[in-house]
Amino acid sequence: MAAWLARRVAAAIAGVWAVVTLTFFLIHLAPGSPFPVPGQERPMDPAVTAELRRRFGLDRPLPVQYLSYLRELGRGNLGVSFGQRRPVAEALGDAIPNTLLLAGAALCIDLLLGLALGVYQAAHVHRRSDVLLGNLSLFIGSMPTFWLGLGALLVFGQRLHWFPIGGTHDPVVYASLSWLGKVGDRLWHLALPALTLGLVAAAGTARYQRSAMIEALRQDFVRTARAKGVPPRQVLLHHVLRNALLPGVTLFGLAFPFLLTGAVLTESIFAWPGMGRLAAEAISTRDYPLIIATTLVAAVMVAAGSLIADLLLAAVDPRVRVSDA
Repeated sequence: MAAWLARRVAAAIAGVWAVVTLTFFLIHLAPGSPFPVPGQERPMDPAVTAELRRRFGLDRPLPVQYLSYLRELGRGNLGVSFGQRRPVAEALGDAIPNTLLLAGAALCIDLLLGLALGVYQAAHVHRRSDVLLGNLSLFIGSMPTFWLGLGALLVFGQRLHWFPIGGTHDPVVYASLSWLGKVGDRLWHLALPALTLGLVAAAGTARYQRSAMIEALRQDFVRTARAKGVPPRQVLLHHVLRNALLPGVTLFGLAFPFLLTGAVLTESIFAWPGMGRLAAEAISTRDYPLIIATTLVAAVMVAAGSLIADLLLAAVDPRVRVSDA
């Protein structure tokens, strides 16, 4: 078990390093500069540009910059943001909690709703409700996240005024609310962006879970349980569902990349001050340290999600540890 876990951790670290390395070289080799030069919009004085490049170390050869970045990263120093003029760690510290809140809420919607729909469809396979829910999940799952977000914002935010159109809380009345009122205000602002991410993901989870449940229903142990007179609901929930959860555990790890990439657009649409919005702004301004740092955090989150999924899968199915030993 220890060797199996060590290999998984080593693979996760190697993957994070590869993502950071590729991002570092791509953004530095791409045309353009974080400091406007003649030929770009609102160019700086060449002397000022040269001084800024020297101050931030951009005048050195690229391999030297890369080794210097790795050295500082090993010390826990993520650098200083070009655009925000503050440490990158401070900017991430403000954004990451909001992203984790949004991704966590969307993940709960994804897994709980997707699991419930998959079980219900498998219990009513080929019936009208199964066909209707299957087509509905296919329709929602085919929607681009940004299109669904814009539609929800227009209908439920701007037209019906059921939900706020942006931000994490009401800046006017939030300070005067009780702690329960503050929680309610946060949840009210969280609803639309979390549903936007969660519903699209839940549509795919439901289809996977339905297929896994139908496959489990065909196994011999189900026929044996039915022959012993076990009630149908107990067969479904205690025998079939337990054996059909393996795809759901795998999807748990795959949900992290989807939620993080979807958060870039969702946070921009709903003015949610998270890591996705921070990354989008950093890319538009070519803020090298901030781009690399957000990519690093995203890669760590994805690797952690994959590692957690592997551990859960190994706990549920010991054959995984045996086959990988």
